[in-house]
Parts: sequence; C-alpha cells; structure tokens
Amino acid sequence: MPLEAVRSRGLAEGSRPPGPGRLLLAGLGSIGKRHLDNLRALGESDVDLYRTGAGTLVDAPLPGLAIHRDLEAALSQRPRAVVVSNPTALHVPLALAAARAGAHLFIEKPLSDSLEGVAELEREVASRGLKVLVGFQFRFHPGLRQVHSWLQEGRIGPVVTARAHWGECLRSWHPWEDYRGSYSARRSLGGGVVLTLSHPFDYLRWLLGEVVAVSAQTGQLGGLEIEVEDTAHVLLRFASGAIGTVSLDYVERPPAHWLSIVGRRGRILWDNADGVARLYDAEGRARALWRPPLSFERNTLFLDEMRHFLRCLQDSAEPRCTLDDGVRALRICLAAHESAAAGRSVRV
Repeated sequence: MPLEAVRSRGLAEGSRPPGPGRLLLAGLGSIGKRHLDNLRALGESDVDLYRTGAGTLVDAPLPGLAIHRDLEAALSQRPRAVVVSNPTALHVPLALAAARAGAHLFIEKPLSDSLEGVAELEREVASRGLKVLVGFQFRFHPGLRQVHSWLQEGRIGPVVTARAHWGECLRSWHPWEDYRGSYSARRSLGGGVVLTLSHPFDYLRWLLGEVVAVSAQTGQLGGLEIEVEDTAHVLLRFASGAIGTVSLDYVERPPAHWLSIVGRRGRILWDNADGVARLYDAEGRARALWRPPLSFERNTLFLDEMRHFLRCLQDSAEPRCTLDDGVRALRICLAAHESAAAGRSVRV
C-alpha cells in the first residue's frame, strides 16, 4: 500500500522544534487515546500526534500537543519512536515510513491484514537496528505469565490439547459510534473477528510453541449486518504435536474469555474475567491458585506494556513481543482465512 494511503495534507498545529526525545502517536481512536493517557501517566509529556481526521472518536481539546495532519511533516520532527495505532490495514505503510525515518516502533496488533510490505518492513528494521514491540498486551497479563511459568516448570507434563475462547458483543464495544462503521467491522480496514480478536493466536504460540498447521470455519452468523466474519472456530496443530482450538465471536453476552490447557499430568485454567489461574494435577485435585493483585484492572495490561516499550527505548531491554512474533501471529490469522475459504488445512 503506498504512503499516500496514510497521508493527510495539512499543517502541524502547535508544532515544536525537532528533537531526539519526542514520541509520535499515529492514530487517536480508542486504543490511541488509551496509549496517550498512559504515556502521560508514565511521565512522557513530549508527545506529538499524527491524525488524519478520519477516526470516529469525538474530538476533545488536546492542549500542549502538536497535531500533524501530514505524515512526512510529523516524521521530519525526528521522533525517537512512533506508536502505530491507526486501523489494522494501514499499520504497515505507516510503520515503513517511520522506520525509514529511523524511528523505533510500537505497532498495535494485529500487525496487518496481509503480508504486503511486511518483508520490506522487516528488512528496514533489521538494517537500521530498530526495536519493535507489537501490541499483544495479554503477554503482560500476570495470570498468563503464571501459566507460562507452570508450563516451563513442566507442572502438567507434555501438553495434549489447549482451548481458548473469546466471545464479546461488537455492538457494545464503542457506544459513541455505529459499530458497523468501525474498523473491526470493515474488510477494507482489516476487520473481522479473526484479526481483531487475534490475541489467543499470539499467547498460544508464546505458551505452547510454533503452530505448523491451521484449519478453520468462519461465518457471518450473528445478524450484525457487517461485511466480515463475526464467528470463527480455528484448529491449530503445534510443532510439539499438541492440538489447540480457538473459538471467537462478536456476539456473546456477557463476554467470555478463557483458556484451558490439558497435559498428561494435569490441567491449567485461566479466566480473563477475574484474572485467576488454576493448576490441577492428573487426579483433578487443585494444586495451586494464583490471583492478580487487588490493584490489577484492564488498563494495567496496557500500562505495563507501554512501560516496557519505554524501557526498551531507554536501555538494552528487548521487546517482549517482537516484530517476528507479530508476523507469525498474522500468518496464523491469514491461514485461518485461507482454510475457511478453501475448505482444507493450511500449513503455516
């Protein structure tokens, strides 16, 4: 996709002299607004915005922030990093432009809705020694980190099967907009439940290893009047031999998001509703129960994720979810789409 697809002409409002410490936030939808609030909470006041004006979030006063309407002008300020939080289909063109300007990258998940431009982005990042964090924030969930520790310790033995489920009604996500016009519901912006709720594909890779084959069935079954799939059941074959299933939908009320992992010597359960992780032995006896701290709430994931990104910029810390991780999760999503269309299993 050409750079022009993510460019909107205009002058920067309240622009400041360029400086190496500046961050550029590209996109101010709901997730972009969250990132802005969290950057401020973490003491980052030197933030510029790039906005095309095409978003659905109601504009609010943004005193003290330079707002750019032209991407080249924004990048000419030489930001040290760019937070890419525009719609999915526009991530890679914007990230490529930022990488060519020498900026480190935080790219919202999923990385894209296709592989177009991805290899070029990988080359630019590698040749310039840039750091990239992909925004799969569930890697920062303390409950899932506990699950990861139990698996690394071999507490349930070799994994046999895993099931992840996430159902959440699209109508309820953004009360200020018609959900049918949101990026999650539009094919041209990279919507659909497989891409939009792709977190389980990333955290299952992180927990269980590489996925080698994908089979999927998808459909528009929720009566939502949208042009993309609202329901998906995806079967994963892992390199270890384990089998996983991921079920996703835009329909379920109340929302549900949980994970079950069965091993030869036990079982692990995690529920996003309360963040609790449970460990059982081969006889079904409870062996451990982990609860998140009382201070934990949903934004903690995003705050810890952004804190980690800033640490990566400041020292030698390596991104917890790399560009390669983002590419591999995207390949699983694309394989699910291909499998559903072709009616066959797809190698990853």
